[in-house]
Amino acid sequence: MIISLIVEDNALTRDSLKYIIYGIVGLMLSFYLASYLIKKIGKDPRNILPVNFARRIRIPLLLFLLAILLWIGNISDFSNSEEYEYIARHVIIALLTISITWFLIVCLKVFKERMLRKYDVSSSDNLKARKVYTQFTILENIIIFILVILAIGITLMSFESIRSVGVSLLTSAGIAGIIVGLAAQKAIATLLAGIQIAITQPIRLQDAVIVEGEWGWIEEITLTYVVVKVWDKRRLVVPSTYFIENTFQNWTRKSADLMGTVFIYTDYDVSFDAIREEQTRLLEGTHLWDGKVNVLQVTDATEKSVEIRILVSAKDSPTAWDLRVYIREKIIDFIRKNYPHSLPKTRVVLPQQDQNPTETTPPSI
Repeated sequence: MIISLIVEDNALTRDSLKYIIYGIVGLMLSFYLASYLIKKIGKDPRNILPVNFARRIRIPLLLFLLAILLWIGNISDFSNSEEYEYIARHVIIALLTISITWFLIVCLKVFKERMLRKYDVSSSDNLKARKVYTQFTILENIIIFILVILAIGITLMSFESIRSVGVSLLTSAGIAGIIVGLAAQKAIATLLAGIQIAITQPIRLQDAVIVEGEWGWIEEITLTYVVVKVWDKRRLVVPSTYFIENTFQNWTRKSADLMGTVFIYTDYDVSFDAIREEQTRLLEGTHLWDGKVNVLQVTDATEKSVEIRILVSAKDSPTAWDLRVYIREKIIDFIRKNYPHSLPKTRVVLPQQDQNPTETTPPSI
């Protein structure tokens, strides 16, 4: 009796060892074969798969093949242990869920890269490109968030204990929904604001904005916050709800080109025509000007000085800033060299005293 049990145990051990060896060999062969085929397909530029697609999906592919291997062993009565079957079943579900979710996320990113390949954000007229980039970026974050939540839910619901807890929670969903809604009101509002930004697009990637008195560009848009790259390389992190509930300046809402304003203060006797000619000469001699707007106007006059407003245009906000600085510097230098007497000055007029006052004759006695 004992000898027969030992023989059976040895046979079971040999079968288990064979299964493990065959399983590892089959897993490695399947993995390398699938990787080779995907790499070969990706090398052809006419195919939709990118060249690095095989490298990006090798981990989810390995997890998927491992789940298939465990599933084959589970249905082939590899082990009669109920504990093994219980653990294997949950491991298979977890591996399949993770691998499929990972694969879908990679495919989503590949689809996004393919769609955005025809749009160039670095071009001067990049309004449509920034619009598409913003929509795809936010929608990508939303879809990834939903996929991850579904994957976690499917994995947890495979456990009977968690499923029973879920059923009990559903019976009190009304009260739980009210409590969760009140507790997560701001979080939900932030998520909805991110979705609203993706649809209505009050801001887009690379938009030039003024937020909280800071001037910068929209660098990143997520579901919950927006990162503004300030001109001095600082980063301003703003909640998504800010751009829905508050007023802010968007300098590139309709187009990338922008007008710049320069204010110069001079004395009354300055020659406006000379300054206007010098301004035209400066604009025609610099690549910063886009050739559209060239205006000089006297916008105000006080008891001390005259206010001159110069309007110029450039292809985008950084260039407009450089152009404003350039024109301001050169016009001030021109006035200082050619009309030094026309710089702002304060006048004080004193009444003149009579040099020969009238002498009065003393009264006679």
